[in-house]
Amino acid sequence: MEATELNEHTHCSSDRKSHHSEDMKKNLTTRLNRIEGQVRGIKGMIDKDTYCDDVITQIAATQSALNSVSKLLLEGHMKSCIVDRIQEGDLEVVDELLVTMKRLMKK
Repeated sequence: MEATELNEHTHCSSDRKSHHSEDMKKNLTTRLNRIEGQVRGIKGMIDKDTYCDDVITQIAATQSALNSVSKLLLEGHMKSCIVDRIQEGDLEVVDELLVTMKRLMKK
Protein backbone atom coordinates (compact mmCIF):
# COMPACT_ATOMS: atom_id res chain seq x y z
CA MET A 1 0.00 0.00 0.00
CA GLU A 2 1.38 3.41 -0.92
CA ALA A 3 1.95 6.12 1.69
CA THR A 4 -0.92 8.21 0.32
CA GLU A 5 -3.28 5.25 0.58
CA LEU A 6 -2.13 4.58 4.14
CA ASN A 7 -2.71 8.22 5.07
CA GLU A 8 -6.21 8.05 3.61
CA HIS A 9 -6.99 5.05 5.80
CA THR A 10 -5.55 6.55 8.94
CA HIS A 11 -7.28 9.86 8.20
CA CYS A 12 -10.63 8.12 7.90
CA SER A 13 -10.22 6.37 11.23
CA SER A 14 -9.71 9.70 13.03
CA ASP A 15 -13.36 10.53 12.30
CA ARG A 16 -14.58 7.42 14.14
CA LYS A 17 -14.68 6.69 17.85
CA SER A 18 -14.14 3.43 19.68
CA HIS A 19 -16.82 2.15 21.98
CA HIS A 20 -15.04 0.33 24.80
CA SER A 21 -16.88 -0.68 27.94
CA GLU A 22 -15.99 1.16 31.12
CA ASP A 23 -14.35 -2.04 32.42
CA MET A 24 -12.17 -2.26 29.30
CA LYS A 25 -11.19 1.42 29.59
CA LYS A 26 -10.27 0.90 33.23
CA ASN A 27 -8.24 -2.22 32.37
CA LEU A 28 -6.38 -0.44 29.55
CA THR A 29 -5.75 2.66 31.65
CA THR A 30 -4.40 0.57 34.54
CA ARG A 31 -2.06 -1.30 32.19
CA LEU A 32 -0.89 1.93 30.53
CA ASN A 33 -0.27 3.58 33.90
CA ARG A 34 1.86 0.58 34.89
CA ILE A 35 3.76 0.81 31.60
CA GLU A 36 4.29 4.52 32.13
CA GLY A 37 5.82 3.70 35.52
CA GLN A 38 8.05 1.06 33.90
CA VAL A 39 9.32 3.62 31.38
CA ARG A 40 10.09 6.10 34.17
CA GLY A 41 11.88 3.29 35.99
CA ILE A 42 13.99 2.54 32.93
CA LYS A 43 14.93 6.21 32.67
CA GLY A 44 15.96 6.12 36.32
CA MET A 45 18.04 3.02 35.71
CA ILE A 46 19.90 4.81 32.91
CA ASP A 47 20.40 7.89 35.09
CA LYS A 48 21.90 5.61 37.79
CA ASP A 49 24.21 3.86 35.30
CA THR A 50 22.52 0.49 35.89
CA TYR A 51 24.12 -2.48 34.14
CA CYS A 52 23.01 -2.53 30.49
CA ASP A 53 21.64 -6.09 30.57
CA ASP A 54 19.34 -5.19 33.46
CA VAL A 55 18.04 -2.14 31.57
CA ILE A 56 17.49 -4.22 28.43
CA THR A 57 15.55 -6.79 30.48
CA GLN A 58 13.26 -4.04 31.76
CA ILE A 59 12.81 -2.65 28.24
CA ALA A 60 11.79 -6.13 27.04
CA ALA A 61 9.27 -6.42 29.88
CA THR A 62 7.82 -3.02 28.98
CA GLN A 63 7.56 -3.96 25.30
CA SER A 64 5.77 -7.16 26.30
CA ALA A 65 3.30 -5.16 28.39
CA LEU A 66 2.64 -2.81 25.45
CA ASN A 67 2.12 -5.82 23.19
CA SER A 68 -0.49 -7.12 25.64
CA VAL A 69 -2.36 -3.81 25.44
CA SER A 70 -2.19 -3.98 21.64
CA LYS A 71 -3.59 -7.51 21.64
CA LEU A 72 -6.51 -6.49 23.86
CA LEU A 73 -7.27 -3.51 21.64
CA LEU A 74 -6.99 -5.57 18.46
CA GLU A 75 -9.32 -8.24 19.82
CA GLY A 76 -11.92 -5.65 20.79
CA HIS A 77 -11.49 -3.87 17.48
CA MET A 78 -12.04 -7.05 15.50
CA LYS A 79 -15.04 -8.17 17.57
CA SER A 80 -16.83 -4.84 17.42
CA CYS A 81 -15.57 -2.18 15.01
CA ILE A 82 -14.57 -4.55 12.19
CA VAL A 83 -17.70 -6.70 12.48
CA ASP A 84 -19.95 -3.62 12.60
CA ARG A 85 -18.39 -2.07 9.52
CA ILE A 86 -18.53 -5.31 7.53
CA GLN A 87 -22.21 -5.69 8.48
CA GLU A 88 -22.72 -2.12 7.21
CA GLY A 89 -21.20 -3.22 3.88
CA ASP A 90 -17.87 -1.42 4.38
CA LEU A 91 -15.42 -4.03 3.11
CA GLU A 92 -12.54 -1.50 2.95
CA VAL A 93 -12.19 -2.13 6.68
CA VAL A 94 -10.51 -5.45 5.82
CA ASP A 95 -7.66 -3.58 4.11
CA GLU A 96 -7.42 -1.25 7.11
CA LEU A 97 -7.20 -4.27 9.41
CA LEU A 98 -4.47 -5.83 7.28
CA VAL A 99 -2.40 -2.64 7.47
CA THR A 100 -2.87 -2.58 11.24
CA MET A 101 -1.85 -6.20 11.62
CA LYS A 102 1.25 -5.70 9.44
CA ARG A 103 2.20 -2.77 11.64
CA LEU A 104 1.84 -4.91 14.77
CA MET A 105 3.81 -7.79 13.27
CA LYS A 106 6.83 -5.56 12.60
CA LYS A 107 7.49 -5.46 16.33
